[in-house]
Amino acid sequence: MLSDFNAPDFNALAIFALVAQERSFRAAADRIGVTRSAVSQTIRRLEETFGIALVHRTTRSVALTEAGESLYRDLSPALSAMRAAIEGARNLQERPRGQLRLAVSSIAESFLSGPMLSAFLDDNPDVTLHVTVTDDEFDIVAEGYDAGVRLGEVIDRDMIAVPVSGDQRQLAVASPAYLARAGMPLHPRDLAGHRCIGWRVAPDIAPYRWEFAEMTEAGAREFALAVADTVTTTDMALMVRLAISGAGITFGMEESFRSAIRRGELVAVLEKFCPRFSGFYLYYPGRRNMAPKLRALVDHLQRWKDR
Repeated sequence: MLSDFNAPDFNALAIFALVAQERSFRAAADRIGVTRSAVSQTIRRLEETFGIALVHRTTRSVALTEAGESLYRDLSPALSAMRAAIEGARNLQERPRGQLRLAVSSIAESFLSGPMLSAFLDDNPDVTLHVTVTDDEFDIVAEGYDAGVRLGEVIDRDMIAVPVSGDQRQLAVASPAYLARAGMPLHPRDLAGHRCIGWRVAPDIAPYRWEFAEMTEAGAREFALAVADTVTTTDMALMVRLAISGAGITFGMEESFRSAIRRGELVAVLEKFCPRFSGFYLYYPGRRNMAPKLRALVDHLQRWKDR
C-alpha cells in the first residue's frame, strides 16, 4: 500500500545519484563536502527505506546492484529537471550580465541596422555583445554562441525560433541607366542576355543561383538559374554599388536594396517572379533555464516588434 511506504528524502536521493555517477563514496563525499562515513550512512538508510540493496560495496570501489541501476536510470531525468527548475528560479532574480555571443547572417539587414541592438544595450548596461556576421552554416552550440539569426527556412527544427523581421523576398535590381541601355528583362530567362553581378563564396566554387517562382495551372513553380555572372564577389555592399553604377543586374534580399530603390538609384525588375517567404529569426537551443542575458534579448525583440 502507498500509505505504508516511507518516502526517502530528496537529499538522500541526490547523494545516491552522486555515488552512482562517481562509483565512489569518497568522491561523492568530496563533491558535497561531507565525510565518507556520512555518505555511507545515507545510502544505508536509503536501502533500508526501499528494503533492497542499491550498491555493492568493496574496499576499493562501489558498483550498483540491478535495483540501484534501475533507480539511477529513472532518477536522473527527474533530478536534472529539478536542478534546471531551481536554476531557472535563480535566473529570474539575476540581472542580465556578461557577454552575449550572436552569429548573424550578413543579409539580416534589419537586425544589423543598429537601432534595435543599441536600444537593447541601453536597457541592459551589464551586457556586452559580440556579433559575428557570417553566412557559414555551423552548430552555434558547439561553437559557443548563445544564439543566431538566420532565415527561418534553414533553422533546425529542434531550435527555439523567435521572429525578428517580417516576410522577406529576393529581388533582381538594376540602375535606370543600365536598363535604358540594355533593356528591361521580362522573364528570368532573359537574364542570359544581360550582364549580371552575383555572389560567390570563393572563385573556385559555383556562384549562388538566382531563385524565382512563376504561377502555372498547377500552382507556383519554383526554379533557380545559374546566371552567367560578369562579376562575382562575397561583398553585398559592392554588388549594390556596382549595380548603382550601371555595371549590370544584381540579385539579393530586398532590404539590401530598399534605400537605393527609394532614392531612384535602382529599379526592381522581374518582381512578379520574386515571391515572399518566411523572414529572419533569432534561434537558440531549447533550454529550461535560459540565461538572463538571452532572455532579456528575446523580451526586447518582442517589445521592439510590437512598438
